[in-house]
Amino acid sequence: MNRFFWLATVLMLSLYAAAKGGIRSGEIWPDDRGIHINAHGGGVMEYKGTYYWYGEHKSDDTSAALVGITCYKSKNLSEWKYCGVALPVVEEQGHDLEKGCIMERPKVIYCAKTKQFVMWLHLELKGHGYSAARYAVAVSDKPTGPFKYLRSGRANPNIYPLDFDQQDIATMDGLNSNDFKEWWTPTWREAIKKGLFLKRDMTGKEHKNPVVLPGQMARDQTLYVDTDGRAYHIFSSEDNLTLHIAELTDDYTAHTGRFIRVAPGGQNEAPAIFREGNTYWMITSGCTGWDPNEARMFSAPSIWGPWKQHPNPCRGPQADKTFGGQSTYILTVGKKHIFMADIWRPKHPSDARYIWLPISFEKGIPVIQWQDEWSL
Repeated sequence: MNRFFWLATVLMLSLYAAAKGGIRSGEIWPDDRGIHINAHGGGVMEYKGTYYWYGEHKSDDTSAALVGITCYKSKNLSEWKYCGVALPVVEEQGHDLEKGCIMERPKVIYCAKTKQFVMWLHLELKGHGYSAARYAVAVSDKPTGPFKYLRSGRANPNIYPLDFDQQDIATMDGLNSNDFKEWWTPTWREAIKKGLFLKRDMTGKEHKNPVVLPGQMARDQTLYVDTDGRAYHIFSSEDNLTLHIAELTDDYTAHTGRFIRVAPGGQNEAPAIFREGNTYWMITSGCTGWDPNEARMFSAPSIWGPWKQHPNPCRGPQADKTFGGQSTYILTVGKKHIFMADIWRPKHPSDARYIWLPISFEKGIPVIQWQDEWSL
Protein backbone atom coordinates (compact mmCIF):
# COMPACT_ATOMS: atom_id res chain seq x y z
CA MET A 1 0.00 0.00 0.00
CA ASN A 2 2.86 2.39 0.82
CA ARG A 3 4.42 1.76 -2.58
CA PHE A 4 1.06 2.32 -4.32
CA PHE A 5 0.52 5.54 -2.39
CA TRP A 6 4.01 6.78 -3.30
CA LEU A 7 3.51 6.05 -7.00
CA ALA A 8 0.10 7.70 -6.97
CA THR A 9 1.53 10.78 -5.27
CA VAL A 10 4.33 11.10 -7.84
CA LEU A 11 1.81 10.76 -10.67
CA MET A 12 -0.50 13.37 -9.14
CA LEU A 13 2.36 15.81 -8.65
CA SER A 14 3.52 15.27 -12.25
CA LEU A 15 0.02 15.85 -13.59
CA TYR A 16 -0.33 18.95 -11.39
CA ALA A 17 2.97 20.37 -12.66
CA ALA A 18 1.94 19.72 -16.28
CA ALA A 19 -1.45 21.31 -15.71
CA LYS A 20 0.23 24.34 -14.23
CA GLY A 21 2.61 24.60 -17.15
CA GLY A 22 5.67 23.57 -15.18
CA ILE A 23 8.99 24.22 -16.91
CA ARG A 24 11.99 22.10 -15.94
CA SER A 25 15.15 23.30 -17.64
CA GLY A 26 17.66 20.74 -18.86
CA GLU A 27 15.21 17.85 -19.08
CA ILE A 28 13.59 16.11 -22.04
CA TRP A 29 10.76 18.29 -23.40
CA PRO A 30 8.33 16.06 -25.32
CA ASP A 31 6.04 17.42 -28.02
CA ASP A 32 2.50 16.18 -28.73
CA ARG A 33 4.01 13.01 -30.26
CA GLY A 34 6.11 12.26 -27.18
CA ILE A 35 9.34 13.16 -29.03
CA HIS A 36 11.92 15.58 -27.58
CA ILE A 37 11.42 19.01 -29.15
CA ASN A 38 14.00 19.49 -31.89
CA ALA A 39 14.22 23.29 -32.27
CA HIS A 40 17.65 24.36 -31.12
CA GLY A 41 19.23 27.82 -31.17
CA GLY A 42 15.78 29.19 -31.87
CA GLY A 43 13.26 31.78 -30.83
CA VAL A 44 9.56 32.08 -30.03
CA MET A 45 7.06 34.40 -31.71
CA GLU A 46 3.52 35.13 -30.50
CA TYR A 47 0.78 35.63 -33.09
CA LYS A 48 -2.94 35.92 -32.30
CA GLY A 49 -2.67 34.16 -28.98
CA THR A 50 -0.50 31.27 -30.18
CA TYR A 51 3.24 30.89 -29.63
CA TYR A 52 5.42 29.55 -32.43
CA TRP A 53 8.84 28.10 -31.65
CA TYR A 54 11.35 27.91 -34.53
CA GLY A 55 14.69 26.20 -34.25
CA GLU A 56 17.44 24.10 -35.80
CA HIS A 57 16.61 20.44 -36.38
CA LYS A 58 19.61 18.55 -35.02
CA SER A 59 20.52 15.03 -36.09
CA ASP A 60 21.98 12.35 -33.84
CA ASP A 61 25.59 12.61 -34.97
CA THR A 62 26.08 15.89 -36.88
CA SER A 63 25.26 19.56 -36.48
CA ALA A 64 25.04 19.99 -40.25
CA ALA A 65 21.51 20.68 -41.51
CA LEU A 66 19.97 17.47 -42.83
CA VAL A 67 16.33 18.51 -42.33
CA GLY A 68 16.02 22.28 -41.90
CA ILE A 69 14.22 24.67 -39.56
CA THR A 70 11.38 23.16 -37.53
CA CYS A 71 8.27 24.81 -36.08
CA TYR A 72 6.17 23.99 -33.02
CA LYS A 73 3.13 25.82 -31.62
CA SER A 74 1.58 26.22 -28.18
CA LYS A 75 -1.08 28.15 -26.30
CA ASN A 76 0.62 27.94 -22.91
CA LEU A 77 4.39 27.64 -23.62
CA SER A 78 4.53 24.21 -21.97
CA GLU A 79 2.54 21.90 -24.29
CA TRP A 80 3.90 21.97 -27.83
CA LYS A 81 2.47 20.61 -31.08
CA TYR A 82 4.85 19.69 -33.89
CA CYS A 83 4.01 21.68 -37.05
CA GLY A 84 6.67 20.25 -39.35
CA VAL A 85 9.63 21.72 -41.20
CA ALA A 86 9.09 25.42 -41.84
CA LEU A 87 12.19 25.87 -44.04
CA PRO A 88 13.65 22.62 -45.41
CA VAL A 89 17.05 21.88 -46.86
CA VAL A 90 17.11 21.05 -50.57
CA GLU A 91 18.77 18.29 -52.58
CA GLU A 92 19.96 20.63 -55.36
CA GLN A 93 23.76 20.64 -55.52
CA GLY A 94 25.25 24.09 -55.05
CA HIS A 95 22.05 25.62 -53.64
CA ASP A 96 22.54 27.85 -50.58
CA LEU A 97 20.34 25.51 -48.55
CA GLU A 98 21.82 22.29 -49.91
CA LYS A 99 21.47 19.37 -47.51
CA GLY A 100 24.59 19.38 -45.34
CA CYS A 101 24.88 23.16 -45.06
CA ILE A 102 24.81 24.86 -41.64
CA MET A 103 21.58 26.62 -40.59
CA GLU A 104 21.74 28.22 -37.16
CA ARG A 105 19.78 30.46 -34.78
CA PRO A 106 16.60 31.06 -36.81
CA LYS A 107 14.28 33.85 -35.66
CA VAL A 108 10.88 34.84 -37.09
CA ILE A 109 9.02 38.15 -36.80
CA TYR A 110 5.68 39.27 -38.22
CA CYS A 111 5.58 42.29 -40.54
CA ALA A 112 2.20 44.02 -40.22
CA LYS A 113 2.88 46.12 -43.32
CA THR A 114 3.27 43.13 -45.67
CA LYS A 115 1.31 40.63 -43.53
CA GLN A 116 4.18 38.22 -43.90
CA PHE A 117 6.28 36.23 -41.47
CA VAL A 118 9.98 36.87 -41.98
CA MET A 119 12.71 34.43 -40.98
CA TRP A 120 16.39 35.30 -40.61
CA LEU A 121 19.11 32.78 -39.78
CA HIS A 122 22.86 32.29 -39.85
CA LEU A 123 23.89 30.28 -42.93
CA GLU A 124 27.10 28.52 -43.86
CA LEU A 125 27.41 26.85 -47.27
CA LYS A 126 27.98 23.13 -47.54
CA GLY A 127 31.63 22.15 -47.65
CA HIS A 128 32.97 25.57 -46.68
CA GLY A 129 33.05 25.37 -42.88
CA TYR A 130 32.24 28.73 -41.32
CA SER A 131 33.92 30.87 -43.97
CA ALA A 132 30.79 32.17 -45.76
CA ALA A 133 29.45 33.80 -42.55
CA ARG A 134 26.14 34.78 -44.14
CA TYR A 135 22.63 35.65 -43.09
CA ALA A 136 19.71 34.06 -44.93
CA VAL A 137 16.15 35.40 -45.31
CA ALA A 138 12.86 33.62 -46.03
CA VAL A 139 9.18 34.66 -45.91
CA SER A 140 5.81 32.98 -45.48
CA ASP A 141 2.13 33.93 -45.46
CA LYS A 142 1.55 31.53 -42.55
CA PRO A 143 3.44 31.27 -39.26
CA THR A 144 4.00 27.53 -39.73
CA GLY A 145 5.32 27.96 -43.26
CA PRO A 146 6.36 26.74 -45.68
CA PHE A 147 8.80 29.64 -45.88
CA LYS A 148 10.00 30.80 -49.29
CA TYR A 149 13.75 31.26 -49.41
CA LEU A 150 14.80 34.70 -50.70
CA ARG A 151 18.58 34.98 -50.52
CA SER A 152 21.73 34.89 -48.41
CA GLY A 153 24.44 37.50 -48.08
CA ARG A 154 26.71 39.52 -45.86
CA ALA A 155 25.65 42.70 -44.12
CA ASN A 156 26.07 46.33 -45.17
CA PRO A 157 28.87 46.18 -47.79
CA ASN A 158 30.80 49.40 -48.34
CA ILE A 159 28.96 51.21 -45.52
CA TYR A 160 30.48 52.79 -42.41
CA PRO A 161 28.72 52.36 -39.05
CA LEU A 162 26.67 55.23 -37.63
CA ASP A 163 28.96 55.54 -34.63
CA PHE A 164 31.96 56.39 -36.83
CA ASP A 165 32.80 60.07 -37.27
CA GLN A 166 35.16 61.43 -39.91
CA GLN A 167 38.20 60.87 -37.72
CA ASP A 168 37.19 57.25 -37.07
CA ILE A 169 36.75 56.70 -40.80
CA ALA A 170 40.15 58.21 -41.57
CA THR A 171 41.79 56.07 -38.89
CA MET A 172 40.16 52.88 -40.17
CA ASP A 173 41.00 53.66 -43.79
CA GLY A 174 44.63 53.95 -42.74
CA LEU A 175 44.76 50.44 -41.32
CA ASN A 176 46.48 47.72 -43.37
CA SER A 177 46.04 44.00 -42.68
CA ASN A 178 49.63 43.35 -43.77
CA ASP A 179 50.79 45.33 -40.74
CA PHE A 180 48.97 42.98 -38.32
CA LYS A 181 49.86 39.46 -39.38
CA GLU A 182 50.21 38.32 -35.75
CA TRP A 183 46.84 38.07 -33.98
CA TRP A 184 45.98 38.65 -30.29
CA THR A 185 48.73 41.15 -29.61
CA PRO A 186 47.82 44.44 -27.86
CA THR A 187 48.37 46.41 -31.07
CA TRP A 188 46.23 43.96 -33.07
CA ARG A 189 43.41 44.20 -30.52
CA GLU A 190 43.51 47.97 -30.71
CA ALA A 191 43.40 47.81 -34.51
CA ILE A 192 40.32 45.54 -34.30
CA LYS A 193 38.57 48.14 -32.15
CA LYS A 194 39.42 50.80 -34.73
CA GLY A 195 37.97 48.71 -37.58
CA LEU A 196 40.69 46.47 -39.01
CA PHE A 197 38.26 43.63 -39.83
CA LEU A 198 35.43 46.03 -40.56
CA LYS A 199 37.56 47.49 -43.37
CA ARG A 200 38.70 44.03 -44.51
CA ASP A 201 35.13 42.82 -45.03
CA MET A 202 33.60 45.94 -46.57
CA THR A 203 34.48 44.82 -50.09
CA GLY A 204 35.57 41.24 -49.45
CA LYS A 205 38.49 41.71 -51.82
CA GLU A 206 41.08 40.58 -49.28
CA HIS A 207 39.49 37.12 -49.06
CA LYS A 208 40.54 34.40 -51.49
CA ASN A 209 37.53 32.17 -50.81
CA PRO A 210 34.95 32.49 -53.62
CA VAL A 211 31.99 32.08 -51.21
CA VAL A 212 32.98 35.21 -49.28
CA LEU A 213 30.74 38.06 -50.43
CA PRO A 214 31.28 41.79 -49.84
CA GLY A 215 29.99 42.97 -46.47
CA GLN A 216 30.19 42.18 -42.80
CA MET A 217 30.11 38.66 -41.37
CA ALA A 218 26.72 37.64 -39.91
CA ARG A 219 26.96 34.64 -37.61
CA ASP A 220 25.14 34.11 -34.25
CA GLN A 221 22.08 36.32 -34.58
CA THR A 222 18.69 37.44 -33.32
CA LEU A 223 15.88 39.79 -34.35
CA TYR A 224 14.14 42.51 -32.37
CA VAL A 225 11.01 44.53 -33.16
CA ASP A 226 10.77 47.75 -31.16
CA THR A 227 7.60 49.39 -29.91
CA ASP A 228 7.55 51.73 -32.93
CA GLY A 229 7.54 48.77 -35.34
CA ARG A 230 11.14 49.20 -36.46
CA ALA A 231 13.01 45.89 -36.66
CA TYR A 232 16.68 45.15 -36.06
CA HIS A 233 19.11 42.37 -36.89
CA ILE A 234 21.69 41.79 -34.13
CA PHE A 235 24.59 39.51 -34.99
CA SER A 236 28.14 38.51 -34.22
CA SER A 237 30.53 39.89 -36.83
CA GLU A 238 34.21 40.61 -37.55
CA ASP A 239 35.26 36.99 -36.86
CA ASN A 240 32.98 36.94 -33.78
CA LEU A 241 34.95 39.78 -32.24
CA THR A 242 32.30 42.51 -32.49
CA LEU A 243 28.50 42.64 -32.36
CA HIS A 244 26.56 44.61 -34.96
CA ILE A 245 23.05 46.04 -34.61
CA ALA A 246 21.58 46.73 -38.06
CA GLU A 247 18.24 48.33 -38.90
CA LEU A 248 15.90 46.46 -41.26
CA THR A 249 13.75 47.85 -44.05
CA ASP A 250 9.99 48.33 -43.59
CA ASP A 251 9.29 44.84 -44.95
CA TYR A 252 11.93 43.32 -42.59
CA THR A 253 13.70 41.49 -45.44
CA ALA A 254 16.85 43.63 -45.91
CA HIS A 255 19.20 46.03 -44.15
CA THR A 256 18.72 49.79 -44.50
CA GLY A 257 22.46 50.50 -44.20
CA ARG A 258 22.15 51.99 -40.70
CA PHE A 259 24.16 49.99 -38.17
CA ILE A 260 26.44 50.30 -35.15
CA ARG A 261 29.14 48.19 -33.56
CA VAL A 262 28.80 47.00 -29.94
CA ALA A 263 31.75 46.04 -27.70
CA PRO A 264 34.38 46.08 -30.50
CA GLY A 265 36.94 43.34 -29.96
CA GLY A 266 35.00 41.97 -26.98
CA GLN A 267 34.34 38.50 -28.49
CA ASN A 268 30.59 38.26 -27.93
CA GLU A 269 28.17 35.84 -29.59
CA ALA A 270 24.70 34.38 -28.93
CA PRO A 271 22.95 37.77 -28.55
CA ALA A 272 19.50 37.94 -26.93
CA ILE A 273 17.79 41.30 -26.46
CA PHE A 274 14.76 42.76 -24.69
CA ARG A 275 13.45 46.10 -23.48
CA GLU A 276 12.30 47.05 -19.99
CA GLY A 277 10.82 50.55 -19.85
CA ASN A 278 13.22 52.88 -21.58
CA THR A 279 16.25 50.60 -21.24
CA TYR A 280 17.44 48.02 -23.74
CA TRP A 281 19.14 44.93 -22.33
CA MET A 282 21.25 42.41 -24.21
CA ILE A 283 22.65 39.12 -22.90
CA THR A 284 25.47 37.42 -24.79
CA SER A 285 28.12 34.77 -24.26
CA GLY A 286 31.84 34.62 -24.79
CA CYS A 287 33.39 32.60 -27.61
CA THR A 288 34.37 29.16 -26.33
CA GLY A 289 33.02 26.92 -29.07
CA TRP A 290 30.42 24.38 -27.86
CA ASP A 291 31.57 24.76 -24.24
CA PRO A 292 29.53 27.02 -21.91
CA ASN A 293 30.99 30.16 -20.39
CA GLU A 294 29.94 33.08 -18.19
CA ALA A 295 27.11 35.17 -19.61
CA ARG A 296 27.69 38.85 -20.36
CA MET A 297 25.09 41.61 -20.14
CA PHE A 298 24.85 45.08 -21.70
CA SER A 299 22.37 47.96 -21.44
CA ALA A 300 21.64 51.12 -23.42
CA PRO A 301 19.13 53.98 -23.34
CA SER A 302 18.61 53.57 -27.10
CA ILE A 303 18.96 50.70 -29.56
CA TRP A 304 21.76 52.83 -31.03
CA GLY A 305 23.60 52.94 -27.71
CA PRO A 306 25.80 53.77 -25.99
CA TRP A 307 25.97 50.19 -24.71
CA LYS A 308 27.39 49.62 -21.23
CA GLN A 309 28.55 46.24 -19.90
CA HIS A 310 27.27 44.82 -16.60
CA PRO A 311 28.26 41.78 -14.51
CA ASN A 312 26.93 38.30 -15.22
CA PRO A 313 23.15 38.26 -14.50
CA CYS A 314 23.00 34.54 -13.63
CA ARG A 315 22.52 33.29 -10.05
CA GLY A 316 22.64 29.74 -8.71
CA PRO A 317 24.44 26.47 -9.57
CA GLN A 318 26.85 26.85 -12.51
CA ALA A 319 26.03 30.53 -12.78
CA ASP A 320 29.60 31.06 -14.00
CA LYS A 321 28.78 28.73 -16.92
CA THR A 322 25.29 30.11 -17.68
CA PHE A 323 23.89 26.96 -16.02
CA GLY A 324 25.71 24.90 -18.64
CA GLY A 325 23.99 26.65 -21.56
CA GLN A 326 24.25 29.52 -23.99
CA SER A 327 21.74 32.31 -24.62
CA THR A 328 19.57 32.15 -27.72
CA TYR A 329 16.50 34.39 -27.19
CA ILE A 330 14.50 36.43 -24.69
CA LEU A 331 10.75 36.06 -24.97
CA THR A 332 8.54 38.80 -23.56
CA VAL A 333 5.10 37.67 -22.36
CA GLY A 334 3.04 40.60 -21.12
CA LYS A 335 5.34 42.34 -18.66
CA LYS A 336 7.49 39.26 -18.05
CA HIS A 337 10.72 38.26 -19.80
CA ILE A 338 11.86 34.66 -20.26
CA PHE A 339 15.54 33.87 -20.80
CA MET A 340 16.03 31.05 -23.31
CA ALA A 341 19.28 29.12 -23.71
CA ASP A 342 20.57 25.84 -25.15
CA ILE A 343 22.65 23.17 -23.46
CA TRP A 344 24.67 21.99 -26.44
CA ARG A 345 25.70 18.35 -26.81
CA PRO A 346 27.97 18.25 -29.88
CA LYS A 347 28.59 14.49 -29.59
CA HIS A 348 24.83 13.88 -29.72
CA PRO A 349 23.31 17.10 -31.15
CA SER A 350 19.68 15.97 -31.13
CA ASP A 351 19.90 15.47 -27.35
CA ALA A 352 20.71 19.15 -26.72
CA ARG A 353 18.50 20.52 -23.92
CA TYR A 354 16.76 23.80 -23.22
CA ILE A 355 16.96 26.30 -20.39
CA TRP A 356 14.02 28.65 -19.85
CA LEU A 357 14.10 30.88 -16.78
CA PRO A 358 12.19 34.01 -15.75
CA ILE A 359 14.09 37.28 -15.54
CA SER A 360 13.61 39.30 -12.37
CA PHE A 361 15.07 42.65 -11.36
CA GLU A 362 17.19 43.74 -8.41
CA LYS A 363 17.53 47.51 -8.08
CA GLY A 364 16.58 47.83 -11.75
CA ILE A 365 19.16 45.28 -12.95
CA PRO A 366 18.09 41.97 -14.61
CA VAL A 367 18.77 38.79 -12.66
CA ILE A 368 18.39 35.20 -13.90
CA GLN A 369 17.93 32.89 -10.92
CA TRP A 370 18.17 29.14 -11.46
CA GLN A 371 14.98 27.24 -10.66
CA ASP A 372 14.59 23.48 -10.87
CA GLU A 373 10.97 24.04 -11.84
CA TRP A 374 8.77 27.06 -12.28
CA SER A 375 5.33 27.79 -13.64
CA LEU A 376 3.97 30.36 -16.03
